[in-house]
Amino acid sequence: MAEDFHHALKFKYDLCIGCAHCTGVCPTGAIHVEDGHPHLNPNRCIDCGRCYQACPVNAIYIEQDDFQTVYDYKYPVLLLPSIFTAQFEEKIKERTILSAIYHLGFKHVFEVEKSVDFIKEEMKKTVHENNGYKPIVSTFCPAIVRLIQVRFPVLVPNLYLVKPPLDLTALYIKKLLTEEDNVPAEDIGIFYVAPCAAKIAAIKSPATEEESPVSGVINMNYLYSKVMRVIKQGEYQLCENSRIRYHRLSKSSLNFTLTGGEINLLKEGRNLAIDGIHNVSDFLEKLEDEDIQDIDFLELRACDESCAGGILCANNRFLMAERQRNRMQKSPEEIDAEDNDLLNYVDYLSEHRRVLGTVEPRSMDKMDDNMAVAMKKMRRAFEINQNLPQVDCRICGYQSCKALSEAVVNGKAAVDQCVFVQKAMEHAEKLSLADSIKTTTKIWGTKKIDPAVIKNLNL
Repeated sequence: MAEDFHHALKFKYDLCIGCAHCTGVCPTGAIHVEDGHPHLNPNRCIDCGRCYQACPVNAIYIEQDDFQTVYDYKYPVLLLPSIFTAQFEEKIKERTILSAIYHLGFKHVFEVEKSVDFIKEEMKKTVHENNGYKPIVSTFCPAIVRLIQVRFPVLVPNLYLVKPPLDLTALYIKKLLTEEDNVPAEDIGIFYVAPCAAKIAAIKSPATEEESPVSGVINMNYLYSKVMRVIKQGEYQLCENSRIRYHRLSKSSLNFTLTGGEINLLKEGRNLAIDGIHNVSDFLEKLEDEDIQDIDFLELRACDESCAGGILCANNRFLMAERQRNRMQKSPEEIDAEDNDLLNYVDYLSEHRRVLGTVEPRSMDKMDDNMAVAMKKMRRAFEINQNLPQVDCRICGYQSCKALSEAVVNGKAAVDQCVFVQKAMEHAEKLSLADSIKTTTKIWGTKKIDPAVIKNLNL
């Protein structure tokens, strides 16, 4: 396993104003401020995108594959979350959206949730036959998998290690096209449309060493803009009805991407669905402390309204969820066999449903490889934290007093970065005003300090 996670979230330091909003919203304390700019701890970041949403100047962006790589393949296929069509107003019909996508050069378009009806039975089996770990925790949301790895490593054995619909549908597509359409495997490029940064990161750097079957990733907001342009300019021709058949999904398949979509498939046991990364974190803290017990299955999603609230969605999450539910009302409970080629590959998917390898804990609280040294550092960090004001003002550049104390024992910060400690030391004449301002400048840079003060103190 690589030392660091791959991250889709990147910083534009030339745009950053050093407001530290990103530091405050991060659920893992992965960001601190130095010299007026955010610094990321790559092994703490889970790509949930809270920082991206909080930045007031768009100084955080999401790295994606160049759309032109689509044309490197003779047979490019688009793997589309069903929530994509929910971004469009009802007056824009599904056939119009698909026609615009085909106009962009894709040979086929499949929806990710195509494999949900297969997964339904697998989930029931797994929950019923679990190996003693309770509750079973869904791995549908990759930000949640990383959150558990870094903040709640004791819960890693509870993760549900069955491939999500994204991977299973991609495997089905390759099998279908190579066997029925006789397309050489090397000519097939499967491009996934990502509603969030975490799914991009998971494809580029899976939680296990298993390689993703997806060839590339497209930003959903980017594709939405391209499709809308094609529709508005009327550049497309309506596709044949035969191509629409790939988009007939059952009610449970369409519901899967929304909050409650997984537990809706499980009719027995005590199962809970929680969305919003901070809601999930709070709940997992209680679960880790054994304040909550007797839960069979947990569906956890990092975004409010689940994938409808993904940071790369172009529309309001509540409107998107409403449109998705409206589509569900028009969908059948089950898809007829003649409209669902996936049923021909149930045996193949059953063989490949399990995740290869294991998900490893990556605790962010690890102080040292040597246990004795680590325990000593933990005690020292606890002592420092006890003497800090516990107001978590972030003026020190860190998210909390606890985060500052850990940085101090690891040699990455100094205790006098705390403004309250500074004032106490100044009052006791143990720290000069010039040294205090030097410390503040080291954290927040010179732009936030009056130039006259810097000149007078020869900083």
